[in-house]
Amino acid sequence: MRLNGPVTITNFFEFQSLVRSNTARHLILDLTHVPYIDSAGIGALVGAYVNHQKDGRSLALVGVTKRVRDAMQVTRVEQFFQFYETEAAAQLAHA
Repeated sequence: MRLNGPVTITNFFEFQSLVRSNTARHLILDLTHVPYIDSAGIGALVGAYVNHQKDGRSLALVGVTKRVRDAMQVTRVEQFFQFYETEAAAQLAHA
């Protein structure tokens, strides 16, 4: 799933709906084109992580920018996620 633009309180409900409706065993979120994420967006990512974990599925993040990664570090949620440089690397890791 490729995200485009900031993930903020103005659009995180749409993001949540998309993630919740996805039933793939392994979901890869491509954040290459996400320049910014606020606390609501981070909360949505954590919610996606929790939902996938409880269902025995996995979630990977691809192309996370420094600004987004820094926001995840500040909020101490970075440890929950698997990060990959490319979608191909994420797919290979979970093949």
